Amino acid sequence: MPHFADLKSPAELLSADGPLAHHIKGFAPRIQQQQMSDAVENALDNQAVLVCEAGTGTGKTFAYLVPALRSGKRVIISTGTKTLQDQLFHRDLPTVQKALAVSVRVTMLKGRSNYLCNHRLDLLEHSGNAHARHLLDDFQAIRQWAGKTATGDVAEVAGIDDNAPIWPLVTSTSENCLGQECGLFRDCHVVKARKRAQEADLVVINHHLLFSDMVLKEEGFGELLPSADAFIIDEAHQLPEIASNFFGQFLSGRQLLDLGRDVIAEQLNEAGDMPQLAKTAQALEKELYDFRLALGMKKQRAPWRELRDLPAVKAGMEAIEGQLQKLSNQLEEAAVRGKGLESCWQRSLELTHRLQAFSQANEAERIQWYETTRRSFMLHDTPMNIAATFHKHAMRYNSAWVYTSATLAVGDNFDHFTARLGVENGETARWDSPFNFRDNSVLYLPQDLPEPASPHHVEAVVEKSLPILDACDGGAFMLFTSHRALRRAAELLEEKGFEAPLLIQGDSPRNELLDTFRRLGNAVLLGTSSFWEGVDVRGEALSCVIIDKLPFVTPDDPVLQARMDALKKSGGNPFRDFLLPNAVITLKQGAGRLIRDVNDRGVLMLCDPRLVTKSYGKTFLKNLPPMRRTRDESKVVGFCHSMKRQREREDK
Repeated sequence: MPHFADLKSPAELLSADGPLAHHIKGFAPRIQQQQMSDAVENALDNQAVLVCEAGTGTGKTFAYLVPALRSGKRVIISTGTKTLQDQLFHRDLPTVQKALAVSVRVTMLKGRSNYLCNHRLDLLEHSGNAHARHLLDDFQAIRQWAGKTATGDVAEVAGIDDNAPIWPLVTSTSENCLGQECGLFRDCHVVKARKRAQEADLVVINHHLLFSDMVLKEEGFGELLPSADAFIIDEAHQLPEIASNFFGQFLSGRQLLDLGRDVIAEQLNEAGDMPQLAKTAQALEKELYDFRLALGMKKQRAPWRELRDLPAVKAGMEAIEGQLQKLSNQLEEAAVRGKGLESCWQRSLELTHRLQAFSQANEAERIQWYETTRRSFMLHDTPMNIAATFHKHAMRYNSAWVYTSATLAVGDNFDHFTARLGVENGETARWDSPFNFRDNSVLYLPQDLPEPASPHHVEAVVEKSLPILDACDGGAFMLFTSHRALRRAAELLEEKGFEAPLLIQGDSPRNELLDTFRRLGNAVLLGTSSFWEGVDVRGEALSCVIIDKLPFVTPDDPVLQARMDALKKSGGNPFRDFLLPNAVITLKQGAGRLIRDVNDRGVLMLCDPRLVTKSYGKTFLKNLPPMRRTRDESKVVGFCHSMKRQREREDK
């Protein structure tokens, strides 16, 4: 076995002579990866701030894992989603740790809703609701798994959808957790997971948990995460939006319904002689349904001020507050009966406080808005600007900070990202993808397309796409900026008798659609925002990515509108300073779905004429990979045929 003791820097460890090349089949040294790894180590050593963009194929995960594992420091790595968190912890981290032969204690920590709550499982069983027809099979599977699991991580349970109605009933929230007063505290999976995190050298978390920890510290409730010497934030482009949600407040019909249902369950469990609790909780549920009707049947997001003072809405808010106050008074009396009812009382006080905050205007530094779903509603109170708040929290940790993503910059400029988060005095760096885009890909800008606002735009996109889809034998993503456009495109493809299998977002869970897409090899998947990022399909299953229009954020979004108004008042330019850089970064994410491997080939088709007709189109094009560009359909079809011939030669 080669001797690696003389290799001093991360770049050397990631070289052709290093341990990763020796231990990992197919490992290819990349100068971009080596440079990034050295930059990360420098930030960790000097407790500095690094903001860096690493293009697709750089291998940024290994680039930060190598210095993190050999640093001798306590490191927290945060990823954008639970899926990426699982991949990092179960696949990438063990691979690098084994290659480096380093003894580092590592663990993964998720938010509490990802762990089974034994108390709530028992509560569900004793309430009798576990035997309801829509819950019974899932309950039995979870009950059987509960006796065997070591971690309590609900991701271990196969065959139950992430959005299944049973999960909120058998997991806890910060509101309904009984804490140390719980009779099953010693067996609590959340407590055990946090203890492992406190003892580990490296902890893998996700962004939601990172902000949960920040908010808990702000409110004086201690911390979830261990004190760390360094934070490495992957998929950092998601941070500003997630931070806005966590540093704000919200009240939902779901929270109030859950409180009522927990009151009914705990009353049966701890105070059988107080049936008035259940009656008041049921009355609260009725007021919530009436209030949802008062908000209008249409699903929407809009400023709260537009509805707040309407007579029906005002009356509904007062009715909910009155019923909630009545329930709170009864719970205060019942709280001595048991910790479950005491917890419900404390929750009722907090929810009353939140409800009252939406009864009067509070819009100086905050944005109050609402959204409705088919059956419920949410009231949001979002900060106008989170830069100062995030900066204060980040500095509190007294740690190194590394922010990385494939899409953080516009050109070489990181201001759009750093300004939104208040990141100061940071080093910035950017590495282009090592992939050969010029030979392996084509950027196609079709001619004669109507403007995106035209009612005929979707029809034109489908017409222009058909020859390319045929030439590629399917194997395509069609990415849309709205669900309406997606549904219309699906209808048109079916009407035209398109023969390749169609996979449509919403018909099945996201992961099932992707698994089917990979297996079929010739399918066309139609998706919106959730498929623009975090999706990795390699090989010939994906040969074409078609994007209907430039992904500018919807201008009628209440949070966006309020921030744009504030930007305008302060002398800024909302389009130049916010809308454009945000759309550039989102387009880079969507385009990044195409070439995921050194051997991948494909066509990126952008169906927005503004790329050519508007001056800002050049900004988008400059930020895309260096693909060959054409407006000639025949050249694209020829490229697709050459891809097929190349694959046939390789198969032989």
